[in-house]
Amino acid sequence: MKGVGMAESRRTFLSMTAAGLAAPLLQACGGGDSVAQPPLPTGAYPDYVPWMREAILDAIGTGDSAVSVALLDDDRIVYSEAFGYANRDTRLRAIVDTRMNIGSVTKIFTALAAMILRDRGRLSLDQPVVELMDDFSMRSPEFTKVTVRHLLNHSSGFPGTNYQQAINFAWLYGGYDTNTVNALSRSRLKHEPGELSVYCNDGFTLLGYLVERLSGQHYESFVQHELLEPLGMTHTEFLLNPAAERTFVHPVYQGRTLPEEFVAPLASGGIRSTPSDMMKLARLLLDRGVFEGRRIVSEGALYEMGQAAYARINPVAPSWRWGLGWDCVAQPGLEAAGLLAWKKGGDTTFFHSDFIVLPHARLAAMMINDSQFTGNRLAMLEGLLLRAAKDRALISAVPPAIAPVVPSLAAYPHDAVAVTGIYAREGPPIQVQEEADGTLSLRVWTPQGWITMEQGLRRRTDGWWWTDGVTDRNYSFSTMAGHRYLTRRVLAGSRLYWDEEPVAEWLPEAPTPLPVAWKNRLNTRWKGILYSPYSYESMLEPSTGAIGELAERPGYVMWNNAQLLRVINDDEAGMAVKIPVLAGRDLVELRMYKRDGQEFPIIGEWTVYRRDEQVGGS
Repeated sequence: MKGVGMAESRRTFLSMTAAGLAAPLLQACGGGDSVAQPPLPTGAYPDYVPWMREAILDAIGTGDSAVSVALLDDDRIVYSEAFGYANRDTRLRAIVDTRMNIGSVTKIFTALAAMILRDRGRLSLDQPVVELMDDFSMRSPEFTKVTVRHLLNHSSGFPGTNYQQAINFAWLYGGYDTNTVNALSRSRLKHEPGELSVYCNDGFTLLGYLVERLSGQHYESFVQHELLEPLGMTHTEFLLNPAAERTFVHPVYQGRTLPEEFVAPLASGGIRSTPSDMMKLARLLLDRGVFEGRRIVSEGALYEMGQAAYARINPVAPSWRWGLGWDCVAQPGLEAAGLLAWKKGGDTTFFHSDFIVLPHARLAAMMINDSQFTGNRLAMLEGLLLRAAKDRALISAVPPAIAPVVPSLAAYPHDAVAVTGIYAREGPPIQVQEEADGTLSLRVWTPQGWITMEQGLRRRTDGWWWTDGVTDRNYSFSTMAGHRYLTRRVLAGSRLYWDEEPVAEWLPEAPTPLPVAWKNRLNTRWKGILYSPYSYESMLEPSTGAIGELAERPGYVMWNNAQLLRVINDDEAGMAVKIPVLAGRDLVELRMYKRDGQEFPIIGEWTVYRRDEQVGGS
């Protein structure tokens, strides 16, 4: 699950204590202040503990971020510590048993639930969903080809995420999964099943629905009975009921302490836990499906979850080598040292987590933090695991960070004009423009107009476009299956690898001008309705939108100064691009619904809007 804030924060839909530190089980469980942590006793811990501790403390600074971390070595937790506050207003310190929302790390539990059902012969991975749910349908005829495997590796083609009351401040039980299935029945696929992999929360919501259908139990009951209870995960739970005050971290928004955050899409992101408790799940994975002598899931199922999936449009995206449930089954920061690692990240609106398991090295770690924390969580986890591996003599040294140098200019001529134009994505469009000196500039659209995001880009001998003096990012243009992509390459994690990812797709001119019906809707603003008073939208940020047109690409409908949609008819506009990985994650369709002489936009078949006179509706 990635978070909410409206557009951008939606997509991220995620106390120091020193006492009790002792080897071999290092566990922080009380005392201290977040910026005045007493030092650890000399010699009572491996070298990686003070390294990790210092990295977290430096990132926290004088702030009140809540952070929790744990490291598993074989079958023992060798480091566990919590930092910051569970409640900033009351100065209640976080301890290692304080729960935080783990967001999309929940998907590992959902994948395991599906694999348990496979072990029992209730489903097969390449079985079409319609064979398991004969009442499932979509408007694209290719929906019949969607398989269980497509749901597990994000290649189904579903639009993305149902955000209707996805994040709330009370448990609004009652039908999020059913609502999502119904919304899908009125939606089109954004690509053919298996054509590309792009992050999709709704696929896991449907998996949870399938678990219910096939098991005869509520999804959360099945996971509780088949996984949480056998693993003794007593500090892991679904967000179904208000928790005791001292057991969870309160989210913070613009300096305001909020009630607990409830995540409605349970199978996609609805679990709260602690890093220490999640190490029990890690033990199950390290022991190939057995926990304390009991077989929970087959070894073959875990093996299959750890195999990379390759779609037909398959960009180089090292951080996203999809497995079944896993974001990456060969995490590149660990791979740089010759270590195989499986990684899953999770974000809600207010919490963020990473869970990494090294199946051969028998190491695992997790870090969870609230949205106030600004440190590089992935770099810290990579550093912790690499130092633990060195301590175990699994590697001789921690690999050095890449020290890039801007390559020399390409000696051969190149046609910059060939790559210029408008590139569309889930977010605001990007304009690639050639300047008078032959360099390229990248500009991003805002309601105030175009703003430069990169300039002075020149093609270099490595085929990438670099800016003089900028060594941590560069760009390229590539064509895959007839689609031209703008790809960004950045130094990632601990700066041990380059991460490449398509960020937008070139959008051709529209074949026809906007129809009159759509022209009449331009420059109107709308406000989301049908929200509970406890929803994120009601309590913090109302959902608003606008219908417009981009001057550089007339003929497309622009929704909320971001997505460019192709006109289907006078009342429908659909997805216009296919972008793997993340930039095409939550593409939407726009449908105009008429009732009693009024029009109501419906986005993604889940959010209904009314004309908002207060924000400039006409």
